Amino acid sequence: MSAGSRQGHQFVKILIADDSAVPRLILEKTLISLGHETATARDGTDAWTLFQAFQPDVVLSDWLMPGMDGIELCRRIRGLDTDRYTYFVLLTAMTELEHAVTAMTAGADDFMVKPFDRSRLEATLISARRVTAMHDELRDQRSDLVRLNSLLHDDARRDPLTLLGNRLRMDEDLAAAASRVERYGHAYCIALIDIDHFKTYNDTFGHLAGDETLRRVAQVLGGSVRIGDMVYRYGGEEFLILLPNQTLATAMDVLERTRAAVEALALSNPAKRPSESVTVSAGISESSAESPLDVVGWLGRADAALYEAKGGGRNRVVAYHAAAEAA
Repeated sequence: MSAGSRQGHQFVKILIADDSAVPRLILEKTLISLGHETATARDGTDAWTLFQAFQPDVVLSDWLMPGMDGIELCRRIRGLDTDRYTYFVLLTAMTELEHAVTAMTAGADDFMVKPFDRSRLEATLISARRVTAMHDELRDQRSDLVRLNSLLHDDARRDPLTLLGNRLRMDEDLAAAASRVERYGHAYCIALIDIDHFKTYNDTFGHLAGDETLRRVAQVLGGSVRIGDMVYRYGGEEFLILLPNQTLATAMDVLERTRAAVEALALSNPAKRPSESVTVSAGISESSAESPLDVVGWLGRADAALYEAKGGGRNRVVAYHAAAEAA
């Protein structure tokens, strides 16, 4: 075939399975002359091994072969867990219609009776390319949908202003953490953080400046924690940090560093003395195997500690101690 006559055709990888050497060689030479890439197998078992290495677009398989016949080869290929589709054609000298039905039931796409001519073969391969191209397109569309769903999932759990996890993400993660405490005995701390006198800051500088302050504080919070810790916007000017495998003492160290880092931003706050900057207060609570808490109780203790921090003058970190409550 001349180069011009090949225009419009797309060439494919074809696996030939036939235990008869002469038909196999004739078919191979014909396919090569049409520009296709080929691999040949002497029986079904050889074809099954070669199929997995060659990854063909099309299989042309004789029906009757020693060991594994064409029907079993087709069933095995169709049973693979893969997103690639292989067009399968059974070749046979049997002309009865019920054989075609058997082939299609096994998963074959086409059924060709030997001997077949070049035009019939070309027509079959054109059809094969169309079908495999359609499956490739569907596979790509599924991949695009998976990526889009992942992006939508993440966007639905991200606060648009601070880019931290939002309340939905926080609720999911806290529920998972509480479950791990109960099931595996893991220890977690949470810290509720509030920007001191933020309402006055907003009233004086406006909401745009307030939003910028929220972003700046969020960046500091995110940069002050360990890999594995999670920071969320709890709501308004409040944030929450989830600290896996932390005790109250170690969580206090983290939050003290965080508090100092926010103060070091030196953002002027008119609600305080002119020389003072924006600060945060924080309350910490722990859930552990010794004292497991549900999410509501866990948050309640952190909120009580935060209330104590604010009542004690703000710009400080307070840990909730159950023993103090009992006293």
